[in-house]
Amino acid sequence: MSNLTQVVNVDKSLRTLKKTVHASDMDQLLSSTGPFTFIAPSDLAFEKLEKGLVEKLLEPQNRAQLADLLNNHILDGKISFKELKDGDKLTTLNGKELLVQEKNGAITIGSINILPREAKISNGVMYLADTVIQ
Repeated sequence: MSNLTQVVNVDKSLRTLKKTVHASDMDQLLSSTGPFTFIAPSDLAFEKLEKGLVEKLLEPQNRAQLADLLNNHILDGKISFKELKDGDKLTTLNGKELLVQEKNGAITIGSINILPREAKISNGVMYLADTVIQ
C-alpha cells in the first residue's frame, strides 16, 4: 500500500503538486506514519494561481513559504469522505479553519470542490481539489 507521497509521485494530474511537495521537503511528512487527510490541489488548481507564483515558490529561498502553503491542505488525522458533514469545521496543520459544506451530495471544503480519491493509502486519505487554498 502506498503512502501519500508515493500516490502524489505517480498521479499524472498532480505533477505540479509533486514538484512542490519535494521542493518544500513535505514529502518527509507525507511519507511518515500520519495519519493525515490531504486535500491535494490538481495541476488545474495550480494553473489558477497568479502567473509565475509556483515558479517563485519553487525557488530554494522560498521553501518555508511553500511548506506553509502546502500545510493549508493537510489535516491531522484520517477523515473519510463519509465523515465529512455539512457545517463541520476542519483545522489544517498551520491552523487555518476550513468549513465543510454539502449541496446535492457534492462536498466543498472552504468553498473548494473536492473529489474523493479511492486509492488505498497507508498513512491517510487524499481528496483532489480544483483550487489551491491560500
